[in-house]
Amino acid sequence: MKRVILVLLGCLLALPQFAQERKYSTFYEQRATLFEELPTSPKDIVFLGNSITNGCEWSELLQNKNVKNRGISGDICMGVYDRLEPIVKGKPAKIFLLIGINDVSRGTSADTIVSRIEMIVQKIKRESPKTKLYLQSVLPVNECYGMFGGHTSRWQVVKQINDLLKPLAEKEHAKYVDLYSRFVDGDTGKMNPAYTNDGLHLLGKGYLLWRDIVEPYVNEK
Repeated sequence: MKRVILVLLGCLLALPQFAQERKYSTFYEQRATLFEELPTSPKDIVFLGNSITNGCEWSELLQNKNVKNRGISGDICMGVYDRLEPIVKGKPAKIFLLIGINDVSRGTSADTIVSRIEMIVQKIKRESPKTKLYLQSVLPVNECYGMFGGHTSRWQVVKQINDLLKPLAEKEHAKYVDLYSRFVDGDTGKMNPAYTNDGLHLLGKGYLLWRDIVEPYVNEK
């Protein structure tokens, strides 16, 4: 009993130190450390991003066993950058990147977000130059549900990011995948409510549309 108490006391004393040292969330650490144990190969097609990527069963949806989900809920641009190593060391065939909306919620400017995406792109090209990279536009958001206010209240920033992301893709010889124009309500400039129930994440119908957009790129040689 005394030993158990000492162990618990040690854990409690260590908690403040761990909290200060932790750079990202506990969920980030859980997923990132799992990905370190799940190798990629030159046949793999990696979907990389935040909760919107994390929330999909990509391999099933695309009916392709080589498709790997490397999304982490809550992730930001630098979070992706910091966990690239286990992904690029396997030299995957393709990477589909979608990141940036959680940076928006933190008040980060479109210029800064795109410069951080550029860092990700350049690291992938440097570490795995044969990997085909697909830069997916950031999806629109909608504040009509009264949820995720930090994300949805800055909905105008999303288009600013995408306006910069397309020329970045051209500059870095990556393919730009325009998701935004298929999900946005042309009258409001916000996410079409048919595809979401919280203004940020996607319903099944939204994932089916996303699949239809990216499937030709997934299957191209």
